[in-house]
Amino acid sequence: MNDTQQSARPRSRRLTRTAGLVVALVTAGSLTCGTAMAAPADPAQSQAAADKVPHNATDAVAAMQPSWNLGNTLDAIPDETSWGNPLTTKALFDHLVKEGFRSVRIPVTWYSHQSDTAPYTIDAAYMKRVKQVVDLALADGLYVEINVHHDSWKWIADIATDHDKVMARFNSTWQQIAATFKDEPRKLLMESVNEPVINNATDAQKTQYMNELNTSFHSIVRKSGGKNADRLLVLPTQGCTPSQPLMDDLNAEIASLHDHNLVATVHYYGYYPFSVNIAGGTTYDAQNQKYLADTFALMKSEFVSKGIPVYLGEYGLLSEPNSGTVEHGEMLKYYEDLNYHARLNGVTSALWDDANYLNRTTLQWREPDLMALIKTSWTTRSGTASTDNLFVPKSGPIPAQTITLNRNGQWFAGLWQGDMPLIPYLDYTLNGDQLTLTSDALTRLAGDRAYGVNSTLQVRYSQGEPWQLHVISFDKPVVSAATGTTTALNIPTQFNGDQLATMEAKYADGTNAGSASWTAFQAFNSAFAPDYAGNALDLKPDFLNALKDGTQATLTFHFWSGATVSYKVTKSGTTVTGTAS
Repeated sequence: MNDTQQSARPRSRRLTRTAGLVVALVTAGSLTCGTAMAAPADPAQSQAAADKVPHNATDAVAAMQPSWNLGNTLDAIPDETSWGNPLTTKALFDHLVKEGFRSVRIPVTWYSHQSDTAPYTIDAAYMKRVKQVVDLALADGLYVEINVHHDSWKWIADIATDHDKVMARFNSTWQQIAATFKDEPRKLLMESVNEPVINNATDAQKTQYMNELNTSFHSIVRKSGGKNADRLLVLPTQGCTPSQPLMDDLNAEIASLHDHNLVATVHYYGYYPFSVNIAGGTTYDAQNQKYLADTFALMKSEFVSKGIPVYLGEYGLLSEPNSGTVEHGEMLKYYEDLNYHARLNGVTSALWDDANYLNRTTLQWREPDLMALIKTSWTTRSGTASTDNLFVPKSGPIPAQTITLNRNGQWFAGLWQGDMPLIPYLDYTLNGDQLTLTSDALTRLAGDRAYGVNSTLQVRYSQGEPWQLHVISFDKPVVSAATGTTTALNIPTQFNGDQLATMEAKYADGTNAGSASWTAFQAFNSAFAPDYAGNALDLKPDFLNALKDGTQATLTFHFWSGATVSYKVTKSGTTVTGTAS
């Protein structure tokens, strides 16, 4: 993210991830009106009703849909506010309930508040704070899940080379957590470990150690007394990855425990090239869609169809929604499709939010249209389209343009500009799923053709969120010569209303140039990034340092209008020079 975003939003602290699904929707109860006033409710009975959890694990996890992560908070290192978020208050959980969430996952990192030697005592003040946050959420009627979070890679990952110490610490950690929370209502779930990674081990050994961690966690919690006897316990695959071999392993482990109150958990962050915009993965294309659909269907066949509920503990993209890495409309299509397939396959989903979705200070969504679409997807589908941008030339005649509607089971209900409907045949025609805007309509909508968005339309469907279409005036971008260092090369750029999609880098012999040597298309925001406000294309240190010394590389900048611009860069020691082709 650029400097403005960096200062305005908490830093993302995510590990590499994969996995995922969503589902089980639960409808809010209705209020009845009448002339007689009801007798005051018994507070004890009201609390008992609020704490009631379905006996069946599948029904209980379904009642948790939808879910949300309190990310970068109690999992932050070393303290709750270290990664840019404020202290958690009741107002946050009040807001989540109002927004329709039924559960929260509260990731907790323990090691920085725990002794490094036996008996690995957790600081009492920290345990008290964790319990306070959990109780605030429970008091609002939310289901809550807690876990052992970044400890997974800080010390648990060494189980193969330091087995006895890791297991002793893991067991002590869960003994203390289980004892503290044993009398909490059954709406509290416990997850053994987040995204467990096991270093220096064969695949067979990793499976063995993963099973050992889950089995030990299960035994400790079940023997700790109180409501832990039948509390829902959540067991992950290795890395929380939803691949078939790893889900097979977890399936076998769950079967061996003979416990009907177990939940499987995986995470899903999409098809990697799309999730980080690398290797030409700029669009949510058919390959992305198949990968997602197959993964969610596999979760159902591995677990849900066998009576094991799935809690998608985290979902999102490996890039933040406000970073510009994934084009906005393509991102919307991904989230809509993900939530549909989660619902279709009976998976309860928890949005990973490190505060790049919900501003924890103002309690406002940073991307309101994205959140509106996600919330709508809990109950129905929203139609989309092949693009959300209509680029028109800055000068000269504007031709008609055709886009493809993705109806997602809805019917087309018209094209609107604000409160005004556009007129069929005069402004647009519809032939099957092909929506064509006429030359006259686009010319009118472009107005004075100032660079950038001149007007925004809505494709309205029978249900769901409208799909926005932005009419954008542009000219081909222009880049200029620049000199910099391997720390940064800032290429002066006139974007002229266009938007950058990706960057291709090759040497004269056709081999790939840059940090991602396996592909010519480098990683957006990691290797390069547009600075629209500063009129520059910025090349990043990872990319620049990976260039061959003294060998010219040709960069091709691909823009969403379809325009391409070539640029030559040469590294000499720590100096980098660039020239327009």
